[in-house]
Amino acid sequence: MKTTRILLLAIALPLGVAAAQAPITNPVATAFRNRTTALRRNIAQAFDSIPESKFGYKPTPAQLSFGYIAQHVASDNYFFCNNFGDKKATLSSEETTTPDSIKAKWPKDKLVANLKASIAFCDDAMGQLDDAKVAEVITVPGPNGTTRQAGRATYVLGHAIDLADHYSQLANYMRLNGMVPPSALPRPGRGGN
Repeated sequence: MKTTRILLLAIALPLGVAAAQAPITNPVATAFRNRTTALRRNIAQAFDSIPESKFGYKPTPAQLSFGYIAQHVASDNYFFCNNFGDKKATLSSEETTTPDSIKAKWPKDKLVANLKASIAFCDDAMGQLDDAKVAEVITVPGPNGTTRQAGRATYVLGHAIDLADHYSQLANYMRLNGMVPPSALPRPGRGGN
C-alpha cells in the first residue's frame, strides 16, 4: 500500500507541477523585463534610503557622487528605454540643457523624483517589448545628425548591464557608509521576517 501511494505521488506530482505552470510567452523579453524591473526597484529603494547629506559622497575624487549617479541613471534610462518601441520620453528643457555636473548637485527630492519618473517611463516602455521586437533592427541617431541601424537587443541588453553596473556601484558606496543595500536586506522567504 505504501509503495502504491509513493508511486502515485511520483506520477501525479510532476503532472500537477506541469499543469500549474503556464507556458512562458516571449521568454527573452520577459527575462529582460523581470531583471531590469528588479534592478530599477533596487536602485530607487537605495536612493530613498540614502540621506540627503550623503548625496555629495564619492569614495575618491575620480569617482561619481551619489547625486551624480542619480541623475546619470535617470538619463541612461531615457537613452535606453526610448529605443524599446514607439513610446518616447518628453523631458523638460531644464532636464536636457542643464550640465550633468550641475544636475548632480540638485536636492535629493528633485534627483529622486526625476529618477523615479525615468523608472516609470522605462516600466511603461518595457511593456512594448516582445521577443520579435527585441530582435528588430531599428534606426538610431548617429554622429553629426546622421542615423544608423542597430539591433534593438543592443539597447535592451545595454539597459540591463547599465542598471546592474550602477546598482553595484551604489551598493558598494552604501557599504562604505555603513548602509545596507536593498538587495541585502532580509526578505520573507529568504531567511527574513
